[in-house]
Amino acid sequence: MKKVAIVGCGGSGKSYLARELGRILDAPVTHLDAAFYDDAWNALPMEKFAALQQDLVAQPKWVIDGNYNSTLQIRLEACDTVVLMDVSTVAALYGIFSRQIRHGAGHKGNGVHNRIHWGVIKYVATYRRKMRPRVMAKIEEFASGRADVVLLRNRRQTRRWLRKVAVEHR
Repeated sequence: MKKVAIVGCGGSGKSYLARELGRILDAPVTHLDAAFYDDAWNALPMEKFAALQQDLVAQPKWVIDGNYNSTLQIRLEACDTVVLMDVSTVAALYGIFSRQIRHGAGHKGNGVHNRIHWGVIKYVATYRRKMRPRVMAKIEEFASGRADVVLLRNRRQTRRWLRKVAVEHR
C-alpha cells in the first residue's frame, strides 16, 4: 500500500484516516480541500486543480483525501488502494457538526476545513442517495480489479482497519 485515495461523505472521517494512514505508511498526505480552497474560501480553477492532482499522483507514495468527483478519475487510476468512508447519513451529519464544535470554523492546517452552511448540510444529508452511486460507479470503472477497495462503514471499523494496517507495515 503506497498510493491511497480516500473518498466519502463530508464528516465521514476522511481527514482523520488520511492523517493516521500517512503516519503509518510514512507517506505525504494531501487534503484536497486545502489544495482547492485558499484561506478566503476561493476555489482553485478546475484545470489547475486537475494538474495539481496529476503532479501529486505521480509521486511514489501518497495519501489523498477528498471527493471532487470531477477529478476522482485521476486519483483512482493512479492509486493501489481506494478507501470509501461509507458511513451512515446520521454519522456524517454528526461528524460535520462535532468537528465544528471541536475545531471552530475555517482552515486548521491539518485537513480540518469547516464551513457549515445549508449547501454543506444538504450535500451530506443526500450523499448516500445522490453522490455515493456516482462514486461507486467510478471506483468500479477506474479502480476495481486493479486496486484494493476498502469500504469502512463506521468509526470503530476504521480504527480496527488502521490497527491492522499498522501491524502489516511495521
